[in-house]
Amino acid sequence: MSTIPAEDSTYDATAALEARTLCEAFQITAAARGDAVALRVADDSVSITWTEYAAQVRALAEGFASIGVERGGAVALLMVNRPEVSLADTAAIHLGAAAFSIYATNPAKANIPLINNSGAKVLVTEPAFLEVALKTRELAPTLETIIVVDDEAGAADLTFADLAARKVDGFDFDAGWQALEEEDVVTLVYTSGTTGEPKGVQHTHLSLLYGLRGLEESDHVTPAGRLVSFLPMAHIAERWISHYASMVFGHTITCCPDPKQLAGALASARPTRMFGVPRVFEKLAGAVEGMAAADPDGPLADALAAGLARVRAEQAAGTTDAHATDDGLTDAQRATLAAVRGKLGLDALEWCCVAAAPSTVAMHETYHAIGIPMLQIWGMSECVFSCITPPDRIKLGTVGHQVPGVEVKLAPDGEILVRGKNLMSGYRNQPDKTAEAIDADGWLYSGDVAVQEGEYYKIVDRKKELIINSAGKNMPPQKIEMAVKTHSSLIAQIVAIGDGKLYVTALVSLDEEALTAFAAKHGLEGDVATLSQAPAVAEHVAAAIDAANEELARVEQIKKHTILPVAWLPGGDEVTPTSKLKRRVINDKYVAEIDAMYAS
Repeated sequence: MSTIPAEDSTYDATAALEARTLCEAFQITAAARGDAVALRVADDSVSITWTEYAAQVRALAEGFASIGVERGGAVALLMVNRPEVSLADTAAIHLGAAAFSIYATNPAKANIPLINNSGAKVLVTEPAFLEVALKTRELAPTLETIIVVDDEAGAADLTFADLAARKVDGFDFDAGWQALEEEDVVTLVYTSGTTGEPKGVQHTHLSLLYGLRGLEESDHVTPAGRLVSFLPMAHIAERWISHYASMVFGHTITCCPDPKQLAGALASARPTRMFGVPRVFEKLAGAVEGMAAADPDGPLADALAAGLARVRAEQAAGTTDAHATDDGLTDAQRATLAAVRGKLGLDALEWCCVAAAPSTVAMHETYHAIGIPMLQIWGMSECVFSCITPPDRIKLGTVGHQVPGVEVKLAPDGEILVRGKNLMSGYRNQPDKTAEAIDADGWLYSGDVAVQEGEYYKIVDRKKELIINSAGKNMPPQKIEMAVKTHSSLIAQIVAIGDGKLYVTALVSLDEEALTAFAAKHGLEGDVATLSQAPAVAEHVAAAIDAANEELARVEQIKKHTILPVAWLPGGDEVTPTSKLKRRVINDKYVAEIDAMYAS
């Protein structure tokens, strides 16, 4: 049985929050947390205390310095979520270099723009990606050194152990990090490239710490809690909410290298804080709903129904208070829902948050119903943390209001504009692109379109993704897609099509796990391609679309749809690693299927 790291009620994050740089915050936290666990994996085969973390950072920083990593430079990381990511990253930023992660799903060719733009001369990887790393260096000769984290270097230049053992005459680790300024670049976040070559978003100590202070002010963060790191580190959300936040708040991070192992990691860590993209939470909500449906007259179905009725009544009255203690449920219903939270490994959560892609109100309702108030935040790579749902006044379907110290407003066309110290310092080596994104008055043009409901903002679409049909009618595809997904957990992704067309159609991709469960329930057999074409599946999807059409304006209704015989996986051709749709790619790849829906 794995040992679950305990909370440390004696740790106070005040000094770390007031630090000038993340390096200073890290040193304060490491000294205060000492023998508490900082980094671990679910089975505790790796468990690193804060004291050990700090010592390894010191050694690795000297190793990096010995191979030319310096202030203003960059270090690339090509690894899954494992403790070595944090070790290497933290060591690099103590030298004043920008550490950035590359998506593990990238082919070598996709890494070239990142290496060229960043100027990285060093790449840290693991054996599973060594071949890609070597091919990357072959295509980008400015990349000089490849380091592999495990014992056998093989074709790599150095192992992690080799790096930590290297020495530099006169190296002064402490003087180096103490000389860093707020404006030094900490990380590069490369945009997903759904509409062109990725841009390198630069974030500084100032912007990242400013966001963490805003998080603390918006909803107090209990220090020394527990997190599971499972989203790609190449995404700003995972870096900020787990890696950088732990430097300030002293959290224990349980690394989950494969999202398919998330259930085990949650059970092992019992996180106090959890952030995820909608698809992750949809799967967990689907599991709860499935358990209730399996015994419609049982205690879970009863408790879930009571919880949903409570949430809907609260929302009808205005908002929901995450801190409220009177839920109106019976003791038996509370006990049933507590057991479900325990089964999911979410019984210790004090904070649960979703962002990065659109999520349905129905999914939020399920979490609130089982006793996990779910907040929604809004930001983007360029401005990280800009809006949050207030925990004492949660209005489902909105991203809340601006966080303290950040200015948010809507342009005349509904585009969200943001101004504040949480903004990026610019796109790396692309001042022209920076000027396009941030105007002379400091306003960042987000590209997201929203409406305001009182003081809250509700995201309705991406500005460049609006459907304009042949009659000139503007329609937000996300509104159409979310309406359908609300009625089916079997649908992983749905893409509304209709730009320049007479009517709206849709491509549907199913969820493999949900499809397997559906097949077992209905006595079906076969692979994804076979099951996706089964009459029972077709009827289910058609029913969900029909139900959604009842809620949509006539011009928005889906007239035809096609169920694709493949599942779209995060990081694949069709969706980004955080499950955002690559609409342009989808339109090009499935042109035959789309044309067929308009053939008549």
